Amino acid sequence: MDYMTLKETSEKWGVSSRQVNYYCVEGRILGAVKMACVWLIPKEAAKPADRRYKESR
Repeated sequence: MDYMTLKETSEKWGVSSRQVNYYCVEGRILGAVKMACVWLIPKEAAKPADRRYKESR
């Protein structure tokens, strides 16, 4: 399985790397694993829905 870093994921999804970190900590990204203080996100992972809105934009 191929993985991306927080920075790569944030550029792909158009959000900050801090936001991606929050997603990982909350367990909202399926397959994300933490290895030696670095989050690894699967390349096939979908961006979680934004909880600030009731409808998906």
